Amino acid sequence: MYHTIDAPRPLRGLTALLLTLLAVAPAPAADEAEAPARAAAAPDTRSRDQLLSQLGADRWLAAGVRGRGVKVAVLDTGFRGWRDHLGKDLPANVTARSFRADGKLEFRDSQHGILCGEVIHTLAPDAELLFANWEPGHEDQFLAAVRWAREQGARVISCSVIMPSWSDGEGGGAMHRALSDLLGPGAGPRDLLCFASAGNTTDRHWAGHFRDNGDGWHRWQGKRTEDGLRPWAGESEVAVELYGRAGASYELWVYDSGTGREVGHAATDPHQSDRLSAAVRFPPASGHSYGVRVHHVGGPAGDFHLTTTFASLDCTTPGANVCFPGDGKEVVALGAVDEEGHRRDYSACGTNLPRPKPDLVATVPFPSSWRPRPFGGTSAAAPQAAALAALCLSRHPDWTPARVRQLMQSAAVDLNTPGPDYETGYGRIHLPAE
Repeated sequence: MYHTIDAPRPLRGLTALLLTLLAVAPAPAADEAEAPARAAAAPDTRSRDQLLSQLGADRWLAAGVRGRGVKVAVLDTGFRGWRDHLGKDLPANVTARSFRADGKLEFRDSQHGILCGEVIHTLAPDAELLFANWEPGHEDQFLAAVRWAREQGARVISCSVIMPSWSDGEGGGAMHRALSDLLGPGAGPRDLLCFASAGNTTDRHWAGHFRDNGDGWHRWQGKRTEDGLRPWAGESEVAVELYGRAGASYELWVYDSGTGREVGHAATDPHQSDRLSAAVRFPPASGHSYGVRVHHVGGPAGDFHLTTTFASLDCTTPGANVCFPGDGKEVVALGAVDEEGHRRDYSACGTNLPRPKPDLVATVPFPSSWRPRPFGGTSAAAPQAAALAALCLSRHPDWTPARVRQLMQSAAVDLNTPGPDYETGYGRIHLPAE
């Protein structure tokens, strides 16, 4: 079931006052891609005019290019209370559909997807928005959401949620092939342009070759066979995901460091030919720390990745940490930089990929009109790029995704060495003069 919802009539008196107070209250914990950057997000000092000018969007808006005729799909897991923002922080009409088994678009107590929609509506106010969600671990639901967006006539997709074990960590695997088929090659008018957050994974990702401690257990650093895992305060579930190229078989174990009790384990499927993957999810106990162990059980040992959600790791490696869907060549991955153009220390970058990732970067945090804390993390970068793409397609409706992507790459402000690199890609997003 999906709905097109109109903005409600203005409310008066005490009811309107209560809704106003609720609208500016701090939002509950956001989805994965914003959460690790919450503490590091400095107050945004840019005015709205400065923001539009830095992106080059001010001239386009002044010329009447506002995204009209373009549909942008926001694929996310946090839409709680989205109807309250219609006609204000969001367009008056939003088409929404849940691909969860229970059909609940507002299942999670999170406004992450609303914040993504607000970014797009701020920069491309006449663009139409589609909202869709899915359940973690259900690849078919995610692909169904992409297929629905295409059927609804979307030309741009923005996704600021990462699913690490849905790829091999290098842009390969069955999910990337399926996603690429749905998006299209980018040369036709019905193909989609997909932007995704690179992820905030630098303090919760390890990548490298399996190192046998002599007993089949992986050695992280020195003689340590257990990597420390520290859940973030207030989170209800922690995920630990192991993934990589197919070949070897591993077991993933998670223990409570204080009690030694096993809290979960999983094994890679030896029959999975496109990649190896295993995931452990568990509710963390308040104040407890945990340990992660990896055991080699068959096949030639090789490289693997380990990424956590809502928790940090003691042993990490720099780079090689852009996650699905952003690690795929069919997707434009967005990293995060500060106001001076320096990569945010949490923003993922990859040296394990055949092409530079992220593809582009955007300045974060992004100011929100309805909560005091600005929208941080690489989550806030992807919808900025999606909005600029919507402006391009509004101005040039016959352009293909490939042409828009090429324009955004060529118009980006190069921040490091000449040409694309693995820190900031082609540079900070910016529209050329109209």
